[in-house]
Amino acid sequence: MTIHSTHPFADADPDPVRRLRGRLGGAVSLWTAGAGRDRSGLTVTSLMLANGEPAHVLALLDPDADLTERLLETGRGVVQLLSWPDRDLADAFAGTAPAPGGPFRMGAFEETEWGPRLASSGTWAAVSLADSREVGWSLEVTCRLDSLAVGEDDAPLLHRRGRYLRP
Repeated sequence: MTIHSTHPFADADPDPVRRLRGRLGGAVSLWTAGAGRDRSGLTVTSLMLANGEPAHVLALLDPDADLTERLLETGRGVVQLLSWPDRDLADAFAGTAPAPGGPFRMGAFEETEWGPRLASSGTWAAVSLADSREVGWSLEVTCRLDSLAVGEDDAPLLHRRGRYLRP
């Protein structure tokens, strides 16, 4: 894990694609997969839902991330939406803040057959990998929604231009 001293969406960044992506913003999700010592997680904001029978979630993942490797290995994962109090947890899983002992020690996680689920997350989905392909510098994954829980949305964790927004 590398903790960068620069802001990934700073206006001084010469890459216009990164600057545009930072302006899109959205809800912060935590993707987790694996079990026990072989579990991994990653915060993801580049995702969308496709309704249908079955419904799917599509996301752009870092192809070098441990989570991506674990999801491809197991074919299953958990996608949970984070809330405002989860800011430090989000930063730890993004690799932008230290997490002594690892980011899974920063919250209570329940083991499921799809992977670890953040106990405090009221909105989460158990997913199964349906497809993956390289898109630019990312890996696009398409996952079938196997199980879904939609809880209260009083304080969602939103991210825009490199900053968390309070709703």
